[in-house]
Parts: sequence; structure tokens; C-alpha cells
Amino acid sequence: MVIVYEEREALSHAAARLFADQALQRAGERGRFAALLSGGETPQECFELLGREPLRSSVPWDAVHLFWGDERWVPVSDPRSNQGMARRAFIDQVPLSEEQVHGIPFADSPRESAARYDRELRGFFDGEAPRFDLVFLGLGPDGHTASLFPGNAALNERNRWACEVYRSERELYRVTVTAELINQAALVAFLVAGREKAEILARVLEGERELDELPAQLVRPVQGKLLWLVDREAARLLSRHPVLDRSAPEKVIP
Repeated sequence: MVIVYEEREALSHAAARLFADQALQRAGERGRFAALLSGGETPQECFELLGREPLRSSVPWDAVHLFWGDERWVPVSDPRSNQGMARRAFIDQVPLSEEQVHGIPFADSPRESAARYDRELRGFFDGEAPRFDLVFLGLGPDGHTASLFPGNAALNERNRWACEVYRSERELYRVTVTAELINQAALVAFLVAGREKAEILARVLEGERELDELPAQLVRPVQGKLLWLVDREAARLLSRHPVLDRSAPEKVIP
């Protein structure tokens, strides 16, 4: 399902409301809500809303566990850290213990960071499938999501839940969860905003299947739902893909 909002602000409100609603629902059903978070400007705006009233008081924070879809191989204090951004945006403003915040560790090497995170994920799900209640993802201008980049070996990873990735043009290592893990989620929501994302969004949603070139197309939840929250600027080139147009940040549960 694709939902188009007039502007990014409305999209961010909808994403924050989705997080709060899903947290309430899952906490009521199972006593726990596990979310996999993304970096980027649009998620940051969403997170800031979660750290402020009225949403701050509507989330059962004692049931929430936070994980990340990817991270640069940098310490959390580095301004490029996705976890660091989320901490500044909302985690430091809400009643979460450190045991509920499962950041990708900055270990001695990218491979060790990935191995430790893989163990963290497996320990949390205790031998079961890694079924996150909610996954937030972004869409890069080259069609990547999380740190699953075009042509990278991580796209074909089937055994590990987290692996290291090297971006030669940026001379930077990253750690990413795999498509195998993402596709076990109950609900995956892409957050896509901005005119510069219009072409790649149309290619991913309406173009040919090019899994090696457009890694975002790998995201197809096995037994879950897939939701695209986009603003009108990002959606301007969509034609035949079904779009439900909403302009208000109302309750969003597919």
C-alpha cells in the first residue's frame, strides 16, 4: 500500500502515529514491541515527534525495544551515527532503559560489530524467526535501503542476520541487517520524501524487477505487510501504482 501526503511534515506525523499505535497494539497483545529503526532526515522528524507530547505519553515505553537496520562503523558519539541521532531526537527524552536500546556495537572491526549484532538479534528472538513488529526503512537515490547497496554481496546473504559492508567511494564501513531478516517483519514501512526521490521511487515501485540494482525491491515481507509513506513530491512520477491519497496525519494501520 502506498499513502501519499501533501508534505513531509504530515508524513512524519503519520509515521510517528504508526509507531505509537503499533506499540500500543503489540504491547497489549504480547507485552512487548520490537522496532527496527532507520537513519535519515524523515525518520529524525518522526522520532522528534515521539519524544514530545502528545505522543510521548501515548507510547508504552516499558514494552518497547529498539534496534537499527544499519549503522556506519563509527562510535555512537559520532554525528554520523544513526543511533546517536535517535538518542538525541527522542530516546534521551523518553523512559527507556539501556537494556531496551539495542544499538549496533562499535567493535574492533566491522566484521566483529556485525557478528556481535547478529548474536544480539538471535538472543533477543531466542531461537525464533526475527519477527519485528515494525520496521522503518528509507530509500536511497541509488535504490538502496538500510545499507543494502546495489551489487553488494550482502544482497545475497541468507545465513547471517547482520553483516559488514564496505563503501569504497565513501571509504567507510557499515553494518547492515539483511533482507532475510527484514522480510520476517510483521510490518515494514518505507518513509520517502522529497522531489529528488521521485525517479528512484517510480523505478522501485513501477519499473522492472532489478534486485541487484534496486535492493529496495528485495523487501517483500513473507507473512507481514508492506507500507510506503511518501510525500507528494516523491510520488510525482508514480502512474499505475495504486495510491491512496491522504493529507492529514491520521491513524495509519494497513
